[in-house]
Amino acid sequence: MTEPGGGADIGTRRETAPRSLVVDAHVHAFPNEIIASRTTLVERDRWFAHLYVNPATRLSNADDLLASMAVAGVDHAVMCGFPWSDPGLCRTNNDWMATVSDASGGRLSWLGIVVPQHPSAANEAERCFALGAAGIGELNADGQGFDLTANGPLRALVGTCVAAERPVGREYPGKGTATPDRLLRFLANHPDLDVVLAHWGGGLPFYELMPEVAALCRRVRYDTAASPYLYRHDILRVVTNLIGADRILWGSDFPVLGQQRFLRRTLETDLPADALSSILSGSTQSTYRLPISARILEGRGA
Repeated sequence: MTEPGGGADIGTRRETAPRSLVVDAHVHAFPNEIIASRTTLVERDRWFAHLYVNPATRLSNADDLLASMAVAGVDHAVMCGFPWSDPGLCRTNNDWMATVSDASGGRLSWLGIVVPQHPSAANEAERCFALGAAGIGELNADGQGFDLTANGPLRALVGTCVAAERPVGREYPGKGTATPDRLLRFLANHPDLDVVLAHWGGGLPFYELMPEVAALCRRVRYDTAASPYLYRHDILRVVTNLIGADRILWGSDFPVLGQQRFLRRTLETDLPADALSSILSGSTQSTYRLPISARILEGRGA
């Protein structure tokens, strides 16, 4: 897929910068069975159809993801569950991600997926954590048909995540109904929940210049997924100055965005080395409590 912003590089090239550990906080992969059932699933799941009805839109499996990571120099990645509207598909997706993660040699972690308003959501989240899930996501209010501002239907799931000290994330913000005002009502309803907002939170970091918004967002982190499709490149520098690098998770949204080129552009951003290191790995490791294996660190000379 051709990526936007293919012109001149922006920022200062850091050819001699130390190689930081790189963790991609936002990637997608599907079981081969799902890929083979694409036509059926387009008819069965409205959000899957919205994203994948065009046969030219890429669906990647775990081997594709690991191959991309090897080429790009990504050491570890967090797989996001697809926001299915059927709890059965969520469970199948979770079982597959757990198996793939266990077989990855420490290179893959995963987020469990549930239908948030369904009575089974809290129990399925608990099961995911027992299987090793690093959090819950990618939740999508439009795709899964839940109201971000409604407290009651999400209370059981939120309680399970808070008790496990695991974050909920990836509410596709800024598009559809997941706008900053609704996200703020969600955060106000669940002040003890750690939340990761994809795609820079639909611009929510800029509202944090207001103290009352910053107070609501104290447990919020933002990922960079698909940035070139949504923002100018200098958003990384601007938001780092606004909220700090420790609340920014580097994520590509693979395969929507190629990891190699996006990582190169990130490394060319005019940011201090410690800020880049936090964005590229430290923030994601602390958010999801990732067990990056010693073998991976030794393999890249860290």
